[in-house]
Amino acid sequence: MTEALLISPGTGTGDVVLCDPGLSFWGGVDATTGVVIDTHHPRHGTSLAGRVVMMPSSRGSCTGSGVLLELVLNDTAPAALIFCESEDVLTLGTLIAGRLFERPLPVLRLDRETFAQVARAGHAAITATHLEAGELRLPLRKVDATALDLTDADRAMLAGEEGAANALAMEITCIMAAQQGAAELCDITRGHIDGCIYASPANLRFAQAMKDMGARVRVPTTMNAISVEHGRWQVQGTPPDFGGPAAALADAYVAMGARPTFTCAPYTLDDAPVRDERIGWSESNAVIYANSAVGARTVKHPDFLDLFVAMTGRAPLSGVYLDAPRRAARVIAVEPPHEPDDAFWPMLGWLAGDRAPDRIPLLTGLEPLNPDPDDLKALCAAFGSTSGAPMLHLAGITPEAGLPPADGADHAAITLSDLRALWAQFNAAPAKVDLVAIGSPHASARECRDFATHLAGRNVAAGVDVIVTIGAHVAAQLRKDGTDRTLRDAGVTILRDLCWCSISEPVFPPAAQVIMTNSGKYAHYGPGLTGRRMRFGTLADCAEAAATGQATEELPRWTHPPAAAGIPR
Repeated sequence: MTEALLISPGTGTGDVVLCDPGLSFWGGVDATTGVVIDTHHPRHGTSLAGRVVMMPSSRGSCTGSGVLLELVLNDTAPAALIFCESEDVLTLGTLIAGRLFERPLPVLRLDRETFAQVARAGHAAITATHLEAGELRLPLRKVDATALDLTDADRAMLAGEEGAANALAMEITCIMAAQQGAAELCDITRGHIDGCIYASPANLRFAQAMKDMGARVRVPTTMNAISVEHGRWQVQGTPPDFGGPAAALADAYVAMGARPTFTCAPYTLDDAPVRDERIGWSESNAVIYANSAVGARTVKHPDFLDLFVAMTGRAPLSGVYLDAPRRAARVIAVEPPHEPDDAFWPMLGWLAGDRAPDRIPLLTGLEPLNPDPDDLKALCAAFGSTSGAPMLHLAGITPEAGLPPADGADHAAITLSDLRALWAQFNAAPAKVDLVAIGSPHASARECRDFATHLAGRNVAAGVDVIVTIGAHVAAQLRKDGTDRTLRDAGVTILRDLCWCSISEPVFPPAAQVIMTNSGKYAHYGPGLTGRRMRFGTLADCAEAAATGQATEELPRWTHPPAAAGIPR
């Protein structure tokens, strides 16, 4: 390689920290200290502050851009970021830091050979003109956004004819398009804002700055779950120094024209997108579900870019907006279970992401199964916690699974043994359960009804808290059919607007030490986010733990081959 691609300008020097596989900064890195908190990652406990952080690409949540911005504003950010694959989430955070807050942080992309050479050097420096590492000295080539084929309306926005906010939005959208290799932008029909989660004060600083600049969305735009129950956080004991800013963040996006839907499952709303519709969504599970289960089209827009796309109605025409990048680059043969229950799908999603952290997979062997929308929701959410890919295919099940795999697609496998090992990993905590957590992503009306059925008229056990998080549209359905009253009478707490990945004390029970969940996503992120230990199981297992205070110690029958489980062939 004769040069390094400089995507976000800046200078920095420090010791190299190689993170392979890549990290989700949200749920994986402490936003205050820069220490890796992802308990599943080999770099757990490592400080990234002041280091040159190298990873193939990031993975996981779109909220990582907000965490990166907070680290920059706290002076605990990496000195530089170096990737060898396309990366959007952390890159976008650095662009906001530089353009809006005048705190630049360099981002480079290298080919794999040079990437490995820099990693071996152990120390690197990015100057105004070069990357230096050991004996390597490469000139920097800046991303050139001027070559994009823009419309007259795009150029008018870029020139400031629609105000400073739209000019900034279009400028950064163009930079992101250029670094993605796009030649032009495309229209999108709707947006979904993930940046309304109060992951850190940086999220509020950004939203207020954009609101004060006059930002407004121009396409119908929904909002993700937020960090408090809107309008009720005061009576729930949430400290004002958290509840006030979290509510203000949500209100800022509403003031910019977004709908206060406050759900991380926008695909369950009445006006969900349809196949081949180009949308501009953020939030990893929502993006993966829209692409995979619906066949709509959206790249995984990072937080902050989600607002810019909704403001301009334009997105880089790249990635899975196009046909070819939607083809699978890895085919994963799954050893099919016999009569799996609902725990199978989030576990499968987690393992699929682990097997394909940087590419779209096609999962085969599941053709006889018939996953419902809740199964696919759980699958997509867990996949997004371990993979940076924006979608996956299930042969014979998802709408685009018939696409031929990409040329050169490789192969991997997921066996029942792998599923048994993951079950043990997810259930290493003591069996005594203090808290049952349902709704990551937000629980559907059907899941809430099924949970009530599994409780079978029993009450929540003494010393156990049970919390279900839902969107306002589901809350209305549960009130109408009486499920809300049934669950509350049994001792279940139902919370609107926020979800488990943004819940905080005292709404999160401070005394709880062991959490039981049916969510593969929360089983992954929960330990790092809460400092607590996790148990995992089916919705029925969660109901049993709620009523007895004890998690099951038995492996699901389907994790064994039919003969070993005593099942006739």
